[in-house]
Amino acid sequence: MSKPFEIIREFEVESAPEEVFAALTTGAAGWLWPSEYEPKTGGAAPFGATITAWDPPTRLTARAEMPDGVHGQTLNQLDHLIEPRDGGGSWVRYVHSGIFVDDWDNQYDGANRHTDFYLHTLGQYLAHFNGRAAAYASVTGPAGSGTPDALERSWLALGLPAGATRGAAVDVDLPGAGRVPAVVDYRDEYFFGLRTGDAMYRFFGRNHWGGTVGVAVHDFAAGADGDRIGADWSGWLGRVYT
Repeated sequence: MSKPFEIIREFEVESAPEEVFAALTTGAAGWLWPSEYEPKTGGAAPFGATITAWDPPTRLTARAEMPDGVHGQTLNQLDHLIEPRDGGGSWVRYVHSGIFVDDWDNQYDGANRHTDFYLHTLGQYLAHFNGRAAAYASVTGPAGSGTPDALERSWLALGLPAGATRGAAVDVDLPGAGRVPAVVDYRDEYFFGLRTGDAMYRFFGRNHWGGTVGVAVHDFAAGADGDRIGADWSGWLGRVYT
């Protein structure tokens, strides 16, 4: 049964509003996925959306109506309000709203938890890679990565300490890169994130919502190749979950 939803987050970052707005509109490959915005009210936005508010660097709203229920929704809207903070930095209000068509509780839970991970990654990008171009790759694991313990299997397959928590310094075996030092910048039962000197690695436990484990890489190194990175990680997922 169709039902509206709304997910709201408010947070502060050390970056100026202009930097936050740029991260949302031209730097999304560095923390979310590559996105293109036609820079005007009424312009085109990702996934067939239309920009309903374009006011750099304080307001960005995009709305998509999907009467056929594409991706389980008939309406999706993302709204960002960015204001300068006294003493520097920015205060951001993020609102994701719309209508889920069915399986409302599962869809809402997934979207709600993904929101925290994505916005955390935005903060990491602004703090450590602000303004740098990224090679992006996103891959999905095979059916075997849909089991309840699948995300934990990814963690162990990377050679990471079982008890490491957010903020821990670790050494990790990365496909195509070998063993490198990293920081665990996020970890819970649904997601974990690793940050190296040149990249961020995001691991999605979508097995919790009926899907399979996913990996996204934001690589800021000179000459990084998204296609090669994706192939390396796709092969790795295939080996881990055979």
